[in-house]
Amino acid sequence: MVSSEKMMGRSCRILWFVFLLLHACNGFYLPGTYMHTYSPGEDIYVKVNSLTSIETELPFSYYSLPYCQPPEGIKKSAENLGELLMGDQIDNSPYRFKMNVNETVFLCITSPLSEHEVKLLKQRTHDLYQVNMILDNLPAMRYANQNGVKIQWTGFPVGYTTPNSNDDYIINHLKFRVLIHEYEGSAMQIIGTGEEGLGVITETDKQKTSGYEIVGFEVVPCSIKHNAEVMSKLHMYDNITSIDCPSELEKSQPIREQERVAFTYEVEFVKSDIRWPSRWDAYLKMEGARVHWFSILNSLMVILFMAGIVFVIFLRTVRRDLTRYEELDKEAQAQMNEELSGWKLVVGDVFREPDHSKLLCVMIGNGVQIAGMAVVTIIFAALGFMSPASRGMLLTAMIIVYLFLGIFAGYAGVRLWRTIKGLSDGWRGVAWSVACFFPGIVFVILTLLNFLLWGSRSTGAIPISLYFILLSLWFCISVPLTLFGGFLGTRAEPIQYPVRTNQIPREIPARKYPSWLLVLGAGTLPFGTLFIELFFILSSIWLGRFYYVFGFLFIVLLLLVIVCAEVSVVLTYMHLCVEDWRWWWKAFFASGSVALYVFLYSVNYLVFDLQSLSGPVSAILYLGYSLIMAVAIMLATGTIGFIVSFYFVHYLFSSELPFQSFMLNWANWPCFRGILQVLVLIDDFAWHFFENHVHYLPFAPDFLVPLV
Repeated sequence: MVSSEKMMGRSCRILWFVFLLLHACNGFYLPGTYMHTYSPGEDIYVKVNSLTSIETELPFSYYSLPYCQPPEGIKKSAENLGELLMGDQIDNSPYRFKMNVNETVFLCITSPLSEHEVKLLKQRTHDLYQVNMILDNLPAMRYANQNGVKIQWTGFPVGYTTPNSNDDYIINHLKFRVLIHEYEGSAMQIIGTGEEGLGVITETDKQKTSGYEIVGFEVVPCSIKHNAEVMSKLHMYDNITSIDCPSELEKSQPIREQERVAFTYEVEFVKSDIRWPSRWDAYLKMEGARVHWFSILNSLMVILFMAGIVFVIFLRTVRRDLTRYEELDKEAQAQMNEELSGWKLVVGDVFREPDHSKLLCVMIGNGVQIAGMAVVTIIFAALGFMSPASRGMLLTAMIIVYLFLGIFAGYAGVRLWRTIKGLSDGWRGVAWSVACFFPGIVFVILTLLNFLLWGSRSTGAIPISLYFILLSLWFCISVPLTLFGGFLGTRAEPIQYPVRTNQIPREIPARKYPSWLLVLGAGTLPFGTLFIELFFILSSIWLGRFYYVFGFLFIVLLLLVIVCAEVSVVLTYMHLCVEDWRWWWKAFFASGSVALYVFLYSVNYLVFDLQSLSGPVSAILYLGYSLIMAVAIMLATGTIGFIVSFYFVHYLFSSELPFQSFMLNWANWPCFRGILQVLVLIDDFAWHFFENHVHYLPFAPDFLVPLV
């Protein structure tokens, strides 16, 4: 009775605490930045990001062109690690609005354009550079009509060129359209993380948090030839009469030497029913969304079909042995167990130390680290923690997760080293190699690419200070954790082999065709799970589009893991069946060879989808970043395939009965009998066609002969 009263009292206190918490905080939202309400007439400041182009992929500073500068001077905004690595350079700008006040404003007029400025403006115009502006963390959006289709873009061009004129024209007048939503609330408390860091809006002096929220930011760019004499008499932020965008070229501002360019803008506030949490929907619902979803669904169907084919192949390799083993009596089964054939012949060599075993351990350790980073990052992104409103947050999270997963990389690499060698000698060298292998490759490639960016004076170049920050994070976090993980690997029990290894290696029978052809060809199956998502990921990186379907990406990642495991197991079993005991590296590259197809697809994307990409510098940058991505994919997928194959081989040779007997017992379970019958029917149909045609294929490897 007393305990019941205590329980009730504790429950009441908990409920009272929850009530107080809800009373203090009426709302909670984590969209990537916190909501800001503006009162009528309050100043709103526009920020500018780097100039970007899909033709060169070389970002440049906004103020590298002769634009108007703010009266208080250029001030850089606080940027996270991901923004710096992506080449973002966010600065303040002279554009400022007053909430819910429509006006047309004069900014400045330049001095006569010099030859260098004209050349630079023309070059940026021909390279299709875009000006990127940000208001309340929303990028400026521009709408355009092409062939009767309404297309939306982020940013606006520096200038434009018409086919009927030899002149280039600069964009010097902007018509802004700010969508606002009237908000009224009290005691609202909102916490979030954005570019300003942690933000909290609380009740201050018992005032209501009412005002206007910015839910949209649109821009219409114009080129207008102003009267230089009249404009030179005005001061910054003087109001002028409203201006319509001219359709005649004679009224547009050409880019010529000794021309004075006047910059003006017009702002209009429009009330909207869009609420603040939904203001990013306009950016994420770009044209072609239906094609995107259909492609994702089609990719999933292809993945399931290929996984079924892999399982049918695996079923075919053991089916004849299953049938023969089932029909024999116990004495015949015992006699058959003594007659070694196929994979049973390599029982004394299957766990022999592979060539370059240290390199294999290092690559497995790095693969564990990269695969773990991908899984953790995609899970958090799918849960909504990587909002597109938080620029650079995804890349920053990937780097931080990668650094802290060094402990698992060191553990996996050193434990595999102990398993192969049987001793812990040399584990420090393995741990150091794990800590430096993949980061060293990335460091070398980025340094070479950085020299190209420095030579082009691009904001995409990594500053020296950022180099020291990255090296400090590497040596102060990743390296110690990797060494500590390696130390834990020496304390863990090594994986004991179920069979002994002979002193003299067994000779591998000669084959007509090299086995590496089948290993490289196996990478096409995992690639089938990637290429649709890979297209959208490349488009988001190189064409400036938003990628936000992380839920589908997580599903594709799970299917990729399954396919990599199946492919490596099947290829390992095939090699063992033809008495090839050198399965270690082949199990790794059976699934890791998908990186080759990823890189080839990246080259295909460069040639056919990035046709506007101009210049050898841009192509080298693209190929360099694609190479880093391919190496990371190779290490992650290869590690998945190797680990599954290792435990498959370990179980295969540790069973008292042959593996076929295990499969037979599994197939005889009532819950799997129906599934097995369906797969056998599919197997009969597929391999009936295969039996009639495989003998006519001149390139059919020896591995396929036992299957038919």
